[in-house]
Amino acid sequence: MSSDDVQIFVPMSQRNSNGLPGTATNDLKTPHEGAVLSFHNIRYRVKVKSGFLLCRKTVEKEILSDINGIMKPGLNAILGPTGGGKSSLLDVLAARKDPHGLTGDVLINGAPQPANFKCNSGYVVQDDVVMGTLTVRENLQFSAALRLPTTMSNHEKNERINKVIRELGLEKVADSKVGTQFIRGVSGGERKRTSIGMELITDPSILFLDEPTTGLDSSTANAVLLLLKRMSKQGRTIIFSIHQPRYSIFKLFDSLTLLASGKLMFHGPAQQALEYFASAGYRCEPYNNPADFFLDVINGDSSAVVLSREEEGSEANRTEEPSKREKPLIDTLAEFYTNSSFYRETKAELDQFTGVQKKKRSIAFKEITYVTSFCHQLRWIIRRSFKNLLGNPQASIAQIIVTAVLGLVIGAIYFGLENDSAGIQNRAGVLFFLTTNQCFSSVSAVELFVAVGLTSCFLSDPGLKPTADAFFIMMFTLMMVAYSASSMALAIAAGQSVVSVATLLMTISFVFMMIFSGLLVNLKTIASWLSWLQYFSIPKYGYTALQYNEFLGQNFCPGLNVTANSTCDYAICTGEEYLTNQGIDLSPWSLWKNHVALGCMMVIFLTIAYLKLLFLKKYS
Repeated sequence: MSSDDVQIFVPMSQRNSNGLPGTATNDLKTPHEGAVLSFHNIRYRVKVKSGFLLCRKTVEKEILSDINGIMKPGLNAILGPTGGGKSSLLDVLAARKDPHGLTGDVLINGAPQPANFKCNSGYVVQDDVVMGTLTVRENLQFSAALRLPTTMSNHEKNERINKVIRELGLEKVADSKVGTQFIRGVSGGERKRTSIGMELITDPSILFLDEPTTGLDSSTANAVLLLLKRMSKQGRTIIFSIHQPRYSIFKLFDSLTLLASGKLMFHGPAQQALEYFASAGYRCEPYNNPADFFLDVINGDSSAVVLSREEEGSEANRTEEPSKREKPLIDTLAEFYTNSSFYRETKAELDQFTGVQKKKRSIAFKEITYVTSFCHQLRWIIRRSFKNLLGNPQASIAQIIVTAVLGLVIGAIYFGLENDSAGIQNRAGVLFFLTTNQCFSSVSAVELFVAVGLTSCFLSDPGLKPTADAFFIMMFTLMMVAYSASSMALAIAAGQSVVSVATLLMTISFVFMMIFSGLLVNLKTIASWLSWLQYFSIPKYGYTALQYNEFLGQNFCPGLNVTANSTCDYAICTGEEYLTNQGIDLSPWSLWKNHVALGCMMVIFLTIAYLKLLFLKKYS
């Protein structure tokens, strides 16, 4: 059964005025057979470091503790207080958690999850990953290009995109930009639906969503959940975490999983949860939102509940303080659930899965991996990046203006360099600035690496060597420095989740490299036990190459006919003397070995970045 055969979308005649699916039930077909996801004895522990410096110690923290349950086609909500483990459970079920510290089984229709489960299921992250400079249709085209097989024709892919747009009610904004901080775009609900649409391109049987209502007003959040409800009635298994939904949203839930401190408080039909808590001694007050009520009970807020035992006249239970309980409330509720009929029924059904269907192969997913080649993915990523650059002219124009102004200022300062002692200092200064600028530019503006250097070189070129070979060697050197620095920045940033930490590490690295570049200190005077650090300095290789290219053959004794070995009243009369004083060899290899070193560093840093990304555990 192909994905094209099972696609069933809601026609526009059955949608409401907002373009969302209506409430009619005569078209509720089931394009999927219905994937049943079961999880057995899930335990998840992580190692946490505490203390400072020598007193730091590693302790193991339990995030999930013996979690069992079944998620069937429909809306399956995971609810709980902040830090209760609902997002961790969602990621475990979606195979997005680091397997270290994780035990238990997750089965699909009674069979183990296939290795490519993440490719076949859909996962909508909490923060929308759509590109704001692209239109809704272009974002969906990008997802289709990467996730649909290349054997599908462009016409078939466009048909799939159009069907998803119609299903999500995005026809009116299909060709509108999603929006950025500079560009007014679609609404928050339409943006969220676009994120969902990017996952629906592959027509997954199971769709995961992490906090799908985050950042949305209550009305928009309700519209998004109505959409998910309609999709679930078409046979999809929709599993999502949510925080404090309103009552109209809670009524849509088919299954409810309550978590607190990594322990299961309740798992079963959502509409039977109130009756269950009443049997546990907690009755929801009239007009109280059940979702808020459950969180109040879990958090021990007795002011929002009425104990059923109090209605029977048990004053002792009513006046009992939480601090005097034999067990913490969460442990008491967890134990009550393990003794409930809901738990026994769930365990019986789970035992049936493991005992009868474990050898049955899952039919919900095909045994495929990535459906497109690396070159195909790279081509589309480059294409999207180019569109993003053109679609965000404000940032690009600002960078160009800053670059042009800085280039003009630097060019004006070093314009018309003379061949005298001051010219030596000015040449060394401009070469040092151009080299270090390429390094620090890689931290924030990679795509304009060489712009400042190029502008400055054109303006200050009358004072530098006025030959074509010297100019192109200089530009080649600056490009090598820029790309080596960007490779190092990529190696440092890969795997770093905090941008500020990566920026700090890059800045510190470049500052130390700058010290060993050759201008701030003569490298020949550095102690031997420290001098080896110069060989790890990117600016050192670039600065050395630029000095060799500029100073070789120069005469800094005006009016005197000097040779490479002659002397005069000046401390330095020739470029060769300056290079020798800096510890730079005068052989031609002295120039090109710096480019070779930069190329090697580039390869090494790119390899490090690749390995970090390759072995990075993509479980967030």
